[in-house]
Amino acid sequence: MKFEKHFPTERLKPYIKYLVVSENELQREYNVFPSSGLVIGFQYKGQLATFKNGKEDKLESAGITGISDSYKTFKNSVGIGTILVYFSEIGFSHFTAHPANELFNLSLSLDAIFSKDKVAQVEDELAIATTDSKRIKIVEQFLISQLRDIESDKLIVEAVKLIYQSKGTIRIKELNEKLFISQSPFEKRFRKVVGTTAKKFASIVRFNAVLDNLDKTKTLTEICYENNFFDQAHFIKDFKQFTGDTPDSFKRFL
Repeated sequence: MKFEKHFPTERLKPYIKYLVVSENELQREYNVFPSSGLVIGFQYKGQLATFKNGKEDKLESAGITGISDSYKTFKNSVGIGTILVYFSEIGFSHFTAHPANELFNLSLSLDAIFSKDKVAQVEDELAIATTDSKRIKIVEQFLISQLRDIESDKLIVEAVKLIYQSKGTIRIKELNEKLFISQSPFEKRFRKVVGTTAKKFASIVRFNAVLDNLDKTKTLTEICYENNFFDQAHFIKDFKQFTGDTPDSFKRFL
């Protein structure tokens, strides 16, 4: 199995966290936990499917997955190869006017967002590329061709920064007060740019902060209260929604 990170060219760095070349010779079913940005995937060989309630839905070879508030189960075919693009929290809005929140909890064909002809061209070029560096370059060239000449929404950038500084524990009312904006217009702007509400985004940031602490010597009780959960019952419920497992069981397999 291969999962190699590649950092983007300078032009894309403000909007793309990193690209990944992922390959697996074996068929595998696995869970993907919520992340703080949207993800594009190009399968240059093999096929990917989502798996839910015993039902398998095959995905297009070029697709996009929005922010999710729970884990997703994927299943790959034998000999799969994929280029993954991980957007920054505000990155998606710089490539399309499509509101990011309309992709919440969805995995769609990429041509629902971008030109079908351009997506097909990328797929054709990837099919004949022989090295990872060529594949990365093809995808980067596609992304650069889609870049829009717009300024980042500075208020949303600051909101994301404050949420991270608090490790996802800041209350939305406090966030509105710090940014000098009322809740309704703030939420509309945040959802359009980031892809979900500020509250759900904060819960994803908090969840990932919890994951970072699980492999340390802290007890689950300490982790629970350090991350501002009301009690262990709420902690376990949220954790299971994000991972499909309890914190105690999850920690045993780390």
